[in-house]
Amino acid sequence: MEDVGLILDLVLAFGAALVGGFVAQRIGLPVLIGYVLAGVLIGPNTPGWSADFERVQLLANLGVAFLMFALGVELSFAELQRMRRVATVGGAIQLTLTFGLGAAAAIVLDWSLPAAFLLGGAFAISSSLVAIKLFLGRGEGTSLQARAALSLGVVQDLSLVPMLALLPLLAGTEDNLAVSLARSLGVAIVALGAVVVLGTRVVPKILFLVAGSGSRELFLLSVVVIALGTAVASHAAGLSLALGAFLAGLVVSESEFDSQVLTEIIPLRDLFATLFFVALGMLIEPRILAGQAGLIVALVAVLVVGKFVIGTAAFLIGGLEPRTATLAAIGMAQIGEFSFVLAGAGLGFGIITRSQYGLVLEVALGSILVAPLLMRFGPVLADAVSRLPGIHERTATLLGAAPPHEELSRHVLICGFGRVGSELGAALERRGLRYAVIEINPAVVRDLREAGVIAYYGDSGAEPLLLRAGVRRARTLAVTVSDLVSAQAAVRIARELNPTIDIVTRATDADVVEILRRAGAGEVVQPEFEAGLEFVRHVLRRQGVSARETELITSRRRTNFYDGGEASERS
Repeated sequence: MEDVGLILDLVLAFGAALVGGFVAQRIGLPVLIGYVLAGVLIGPNTPGWSADFERVQLLANLGVAFLMFALGVELSFAELQRMRRVATVGGAIQLTLTFGLGAAAAIVLDWSLPAAFLLGGAFAISSSLVAIKLFLGRGEGTSLQARAALSLGVVQDLSLVPMLALLPLLAGTEDNLAVSLARSLGVAIVALGAVVVLGTRVVPKILFLVAGSGSRELFLLSVVVIALGTAVASHAAGLSLALGAFLAGLVVSESEFDSQVLTEIIPLRDLFATLFFVALGMLIEPRILAGQAGLIVALVAVLVVGKFVIGTAAFLIGGLEPRTATLAAIGMAQIGEFSFVLAGAGLGFGIITRSQYGLVLEVALGSILVAPLLMRFGPVLADAVSRLPGIHERTATLLGAAPPHEELSRHVLICGFGRVGSELGAALERRGLRYAVIEINPAVVRDLREAGVIAYYGDSGAEPLLLRAGVRRARTLAVTVSDLVSAQAAVRIARELNPTIDIVTRATDADVVEILRRAGAGEVVQPEFEAGLEFVRHVLRRQGVSARETELITSRRRTNFYDGGEASERS
């Protein structure tokens, strides 16, 4: 009889994730929480039909590799280079202080000094995978805060190497600390060098050769081999799978094939990354959770709050502005898979007991469950951080000269000056129409002010900022930001302060069109839908349909989409 055990485990894991994610989304929770709770239900520690953890974990590693590889492809060496101060200065501060926080918690719990070292290390290392999934869920996968969190995550991943090298010494099985550290660091440096050299010289040639065959299947196979091969090589050298896959993605990002590689890998990324969170849920032991609930909750609170405060300070000192620093710190206010690796190694050396190992796992999983909920309060927390003594003055220095205070009237107020906002601004400039800008990126604000544009730094959803930008006297408000919370707040506040203002806003997804309409937007633009209509217009005209009829078809379709009449049209 055929062995279908692996297939059954896949069906069970994906099915549970589907149900858990759907239920979580319907009740207003992040889908990540649904995935983790689904893992609890099919885990070995819960009564009923359970999946094989080892097999699910093995497949979950594919998700880790594909997710980090895709992220590397989306970024570039140049973008990470701009984050070097955040990575070095901020990373050193964050690692040192969070290590001390974890060690202090262990001492309070009366753990041994070697065990305190291990808990400190576990507290210091966040899960880059969890952080990136949080940002991807907000449509901010390549945002400044995501890049900052990732740069810090790379430093944390590298710090795991010396931590693991120290464990034999702490356990009394290694006498020569210098030799142990030198061996581990030497292997890591050689491995990183090999990845960069081979990646820059060999990978582009392989992709060029395979792309020349014209076979999409062969191209996909080459991408998978590069991603997984580099990840495995990294792991064999004592580094993490995630770091190796990320470096492979960075190398590919410098080639001319980056867009096609991303197209091929994203479906695999989204599919297998789900298993990572299901596998995390399978680790939860309800027995330990029930027996030490109070202690676990207390440690999760100390961990999340401590890492958030320390992370925010580290990112600020690293040179980020308050909002970006706050959101990046929220993304990293958890511990994950590398803490499991460190705790597992400590258990193997006898540094911690089985009970202490279980406690580390439960605290880590608790922090991962809390992280998506904390992210929802990101704009509020960012606003609070911006108002702290000294922070506002520091930000003002970064921005350069403030715009002259003048009574703007009947102007256009643009919230967000990315690709959409800058295009609108350029059109207004050409027509000689006055406008003001609210933008969260301090570099953009500084450049706009130097160019003579009236620009204000801050969150578009902040009422004092909207008032200063003259929202009461503005003729039109154009909200182009992708952050739904900020967009919704900006629309609602503007409508309250100026009932006659014309408001046009961008909807990143079709699901939020009605949300923004209810907030007070007069017109909502959904980019993907508008692109689809442009295709319709182009094809119909080329097929001989008259301009008048084409305009009628697209207008009717636009009305049905934005006014919510699609359901009745289909019936």
